Parts: sequence; structure tokens; C-alpha cells
Amino acid sequence: MATIDVFNYDVPAESDFGYSQAIKSGELIHVSGQLSFDEAGEFLYAGDFAAQLKQTYANMDKVLDHYGATRNQVVSQTLYVVNLRQNAAAVAEGNLGYFGDHRPASTVVGITELTLPGQVIEISFVIDTKLPA
Repeated sequence: MATIDVFNYDVPAESDFGYSQAIKSGELIHVSGQLSFDEAGEFLYAGDFAAQLKQTYANMDKVLDHYGATRNQVVSQTLYVVNLRQNAAAVAEGNLGYFGDHRPASTVVGITELTLPGQVIEISFVIDTKLPA
């Protein structure tokens, strides 16, 4: 029988919207869209794509750390990007910098807006803990 492990930051949005940051079921970890927020759940860097991307990757690392996983175990990601054409080069550069030689499956979706005013990036991903770290 698979075990379930839920991870939360204990920020207001989790209870307000009724979700968890991540849930591990068996060997897979499904991670909710990560965005640019701090430890208290405050949204950071409205409208600043580069700063939001950097903070979003830092928040992804917190989830990986919680589960003792690494970037090499990320099997897929979905990026939601406001003004994708304008930010495509920054997305590519950030992705290459974050994953290095690792190449997870990836979908990038250009959208008109995200949940918070000034939010320009959100990234969800899936981790397979059976893969080598």
C-alpha cells in the first residue's frame, strides 16, 4: 500500500484555497505551482520576471530539500509564463541554469495573467524519488 506524505509551508493561501504545496504518493511527488513568495507567504517582486524566476526556483529547492530529492529527480515541469514571447529567453536561460545537464520533460504555457497582480511565472513539477539523485 502506498504511503502519502503532504508538504506545506503553512502559509494562508494553502488553507484559503484548500491545497498542499506537494504530495508524495509512493515514489512520485506532485508539486503545486511554485511562485515568488517568502517564508510568510508574501508575494515578492511584482512585475520583475528575473527576480520572480529566481525566487520560484529557490522555492522549488525547498520542496526538493524537504523530500531529500534533487533536481536530477525532477521528471517533468510545467511553466506558466505571462508575456511568453517577451520572457522566452529568460525562461530558457533560467531553466538551463537551474537544471544544468538534466533535461526533464517540460511544457511552457503562455498566459495572459496569473492569480496575483504582478505575478509573471509559476512552475509545477513532478519528482520521481526512484531515480538516482
